[in-house]
Amino acid sequence: MSTAPNMVVGQSKAARWSFNIAVILLCLWVLVPIYLLISNALSAPADVNGFPKKLLPSVNTESVEFFIGFYGVTKALWSSVQVAFLTMVMAVLIGAPAGYALSRFDFRGKSLFRIMILMTRAFPLPLLALPMAIMFIKVGLDDTVFGLAIVHTTLALPFAVLITYSLFSGIPIELEEAAWTLGCNRLQAFIKVIFPLVLPGITASAIFAFVTSWNEVFAAAVLTIENRTLPAFLLQSLDDAPLHLKFAGGAVLVLPALLFLFFVRKYLFSMWGIANR
Repeated sequence: MSTAPNMVVGQSKAARWSFNIAVILLCLWVLVPIYLLISNALSAPADVNGFPKKLLPSVNTESVEFFIGFYGVTKALWSSVQVAFLTMVMAVLIGAPAGYALSRFDFRGKSLFRIMILMTRAFPLPLLALPMAIMFIKVGLDDTVFGLAIVHTTLALPFAVLITYSLFSGIPIELEEAAWTLGCNRLQAFIKVIFPLVLPGITASAIFAFVTSWNEVFAAAVLTIENRTLPAFLLQSLDDAPLHLKFAGGAVLVLPALLFLFFVRKYLFSMWGIANR
């Protein structure tokens, strides 16, 4: 009689162990490359090329200091910050209202329109690079921070629209209707009732836009010369550089994005329903 409960308990333990192992492997998959990047960036040049590797490297900031002091790095880093910030703002200002309209209003071709928004990501950027560069030159947006931010916003906008659409669709319209009956107009009801509920999700879409812009390299390399972002600058300058400088450049590129995600992590956790203690 006790065989069935024992089998259930055994299956439960096996499922728990399988889940824990999967989480550990996923964490290792994400953290090990970051550890190798940071540890090699903070190692002496001789240790980077040496073998066997030390588990805990002797901290040596020579490579990072040399890279940061290299001509053009700080300008490229500042350009990356500007472009990513503008992309984040424009993606939210355009994507959030579009997501709200898709969730609250019915119109002919609504489902097709949602699919077409996602299909914009199907067009390969290299195919559009030449006509886009010619158009930007004609309108005076070539080699500008704002012009590149427009391109990055185009890349991030489909996901911003779909994320906010899902968020607004999950909030009952009865909440807005109740606010209308209490004297609020549509804008006041949105600001006082809906906006606080969707703020974590909007922040998550802003984070996605920021990271998309920060990591994008092809459009930045094609459309800019004097105002290159850091990924495009690294692609141009570190092709034949020593290995330790490549690790230093990668660390300088990755760390700002990691810090940004660290400070806004609570909004991501709130979106997923995870209590951040």
